[in-house]
Amino acid sequence: MDAAATQACTAFAGTQRLAAGPVRDVARAVKIHVDAHPESQVLVFDRTTAQPVEFDLRGTVEDVLARLDPTASSATQPAESDSRPRGPGRPKLGVIAREVTLLPRHWDWLAAQPGGASVTLRKLVEDARRAAEGADRRRTAQEAAYRFMSAMAGNAAGFEEATRALFAADAAAFESLTHSWPADVRDFARELASRAFNPQQEAA
Repeated sequence: MDAAATQACTAFAGTQRLAAGPVRDVARAVKIHVDAHPESQVLVFDRTTAQPVEFDLRGTVEDVLARLDPTASSATQPAESDSRPRGPGRPKLGVIAREVTLLPRHWDWLAAQPGGASVTLRKLVEDARRAAEGADRRRTAQEAAYRFMSAMAGNAAGFEEATRALFAADAAAFESLTHSWPADVRDFARELASRAFNPQQEAA
């Protein structure tokens, strides 16, 4: 995962949590640690998705941090011309035109709705999105927790059973099965999994 696109992350040196928080703070801690312990194995995870985050650790701490500044690279790129032909839709309003394929009876029904096809389709999509929000959050959280667990606790006692508890949304079993894991790995796995057990919980 692109480090510059990460808001917050957590770094582990072996099974110990090295740093957690804003990406620049974590990058600084990782660089200092690796310089002092070049043999150390450090893994960094996005705090929300548990996607692996890679830092370019070449040079000084200041060099590492400078590469995390998205404005540094964009400043050297030529500005895009405003004279490019505009596509369909209303991009200034965030509206994008794309092809939708429906049966004739669907088009007939949409055309008869107040506001026409576009307004009705947007309402239907919003309603469906809200209805699936809890399930989507649970699935995303389960995937994040499993991603981290596979990387850091794949050989730990009870891993397979804990995985089953995670996807069964059995919080009590998950807590029990992860009890013997290294403390920092266990705690972060539980933090990620808690969003699967409580899908209304906002990501930290």
